[in-house]
Amino acid sequence: MTVTDNVRLARRLGWLDPVQMAASTAALTRWGPSLAALYAAAATRNRRRAAVIDHRGTVTFGELDGNSSASAQGFRALGLSGGDHLGVLCANHRYFVEVSIAAAKAGLTCVYLNTGFAAPQLGEVLRREGVGAIVVDSDLLAVVEASGFDGHVVVVDGDPGAHRSIDDLRSLESSSSMLLPSWPIAPVLLTSGTTGTPKGARRSGRPVGLSSALGVLERVPYQAGDVSVIPTPLFHAWGLAQLTIAAATASTVVLVRRFGVDDTLDAVEVERADVLAAVPVMLQRILASETRTRDLSSLRIVACSGSALPAAVATAWMDRFGDNLYNLYGSTEVGQATLATPADLRAAPGTAGRVIAGTVVEIVDDRGEPLPAGGTGLIVVGSDGQFTEYTGGGTKDRIRGLMSSGDVGYFDAEGRLFVTGRADDMIVSGGENVFPVEVEEILLSHEDIVDAVVVGVPDDEFGQRLAAVLVRRSGGSVDADGIRLFVSRRLARHKVPRDVTFVAELPRNITGKLLRG
Repeated sequence: MTVTDNVRLARRLGWLDPVQMAASTAALTRWGPSLAALYAAAATRNRRRAAVIDHRGTVTFGELDGNSSASAQGFRALGLSGGDHLGVLCANHRYFVEVSIAAAKAGLTCVYLNTGFAAPQLGEVLRREGVGAIVVDSDLLAVVEASGFDGHVVVVDGDPGAHRSIDDLRSLESSSSMLLPSWPIAPVLLTSGTTGTPKGARRSGRPVGLSSALGVLERVPYQAGDVSVIPTPLFHAWGLAQLTIAAATASTVVLVRRFGVDDTLDAVEVERADVLAAVPVMLQRILASETRTRDLSSLRIVACSGSALPAAVATAWMDRFGDNLYNLYGSTEVGQATLATPADLRAAPGTAGRVIAGTVVEIVDDRGEPLPAGGTGLIVVGSDGQFTEYTGGGTKDRIRGLMSSGDVGYFDAEGRLFVTGRADDMIVSGGENVFPVEVEEILLSHEDIVDAVVVGVPDDEFGQRLAAVLVRRSGGSVDADGIRLFVSRRLARHKVPRDVTFVAELPRNITGKLLRG
């Protein structure tokens, strides 16, 4: 980006306002680059503006700043000190935001926990991450109690039972009147855990990479004072990123406690939202619902990430709701890699987009050597937004300094990335390599199919054969033979599923990723 580009970006995001510049400088000096600094700066300039709208109503920037300082003092009074780990087991609401800011002000490391955990899985993660206190929704308290956790428990959004409430926490007086500056401490984000207990991904010394973050902001037209609807879980990297962008632009976030089509679209309509954060399965479910009477014309940005965006879904969304779709490719470990704008998705609907400024993306062969455009190989990424290591030890493989994404793909002649699948999802059938994503894309382009997964199953003759598990659209009539014929007209014979099963719903985790096992 040139100096002129930087100035334009700063103006669009509201960073050139003299009062805001002074507030940001003071907040960064006090709290370091953290949510605490972003929200403190926003509170100075926009004290009475809505910061969070949730099922309980509205919280202003000023209220959020004051409440988070009181909560931070409460954590200090509990005996938590700099670097201690605070677990956050909450759905999307004001207290998730308040506690995240409070942790930064108290110098604590947030460990964001999946609200879909069962008690044994939660207990394993809490022990592994060394969590000393946990903030939990009242409806998830039983899971914490069954997990064997014996640290401090603070209950929000409901009856605390025998434990401390958020109001109790705010009323505690710390022996030290001074809060710790955030130096900063990056939160621990958990991987998706589609094949086992999620790993903790740690970043050393920064909450997010500045260069790659600016690269995203350059390409997606966020503006100061936006209204952003976030139904994606805040404990996941994508939801947290959207919250951070809203904080940096003094924007209002409308938090949908747990995703539902009606609740999400109600929030967009009522609040006349500018931004909707989503994962692909959310778009699929909105498209499959009756939306013809819905007014989503206020949406300027639909920011999508978290898993592969099917080409048919991208096209169907823009045909119905306009060219407002932006798709980010990356992961908790590798950070942001590429971004597809509406123009990219119109020109090449299956693309993951172009490389973001401040990031390096290459396709490499089995020897780690770069491949030219059109060559399919392992996707490797370099950026300042990457994780350092897993908290249990280990990291991702690196090739010539670039981190393996674990995905396979290629660049086209225009510099657009296409992700063909996970390297470990590849199916070998009769000696032919098949990546499920390619077949799933074709299946989802059928007018009767709203969700699809393709897996390999044992076969005596071919080693593996393809099996498709599909969700039919309400009123759809296509059968197994029709599906096989549809695919055979578009793909090679060895890519046609021999087994076809129809189900009411596919298994997905809470972040929308398919559980292929």
